[in-house]
Amino acid sequence: MPMQLEILLPFQVFADEAAVSRIVAQTRQGSLGLLPHRLDCVATLRPGILIYQTAADGEICVAVDEGVLVKTGTRVRVSVRRAIRGTDLHQLRAAVEREFLAINEQEQHVRSAMDRLETGLMRRFMSFQHGG
Repeated sequence: MPMQLEILLPFQVFADEAAVSRIVAQTRQGSLGLLPHRLDCVATLRPGILIYQTAADGEICVAVDEGVLVKTGTRVRVSVRRAIRGTDLHQLRAAVEREFLAINEQEQHVRSAMDRLETGLMRRFMSFQHGG
């Protein structure tokens, strides 16, 4: 029995495949392979290449941003911020590095700056509260 794969973006369905025989995704712990009879699972995805196979189209590669994969029965849902379909694996890997990883690094810098601002504000608030 084949799997049904849905790749969901924040505002649209990127892909909805009904006859998927296998899926390989990149998690923070390494590669995760899914076959139809695998136990249900949840995994956090990191930016990378998601590969799935159908009898009609063969192997399909999709560059995905970080997100979550949920397998329940034969249904697999992948929810990511961004995705790019392509046939050239080298170009997809370059897109992941250029677009997804660079933006994530920028987001980390912004989050770090926000954390420093919040910490400074809390310190000032506490010193004000304690009369100091």
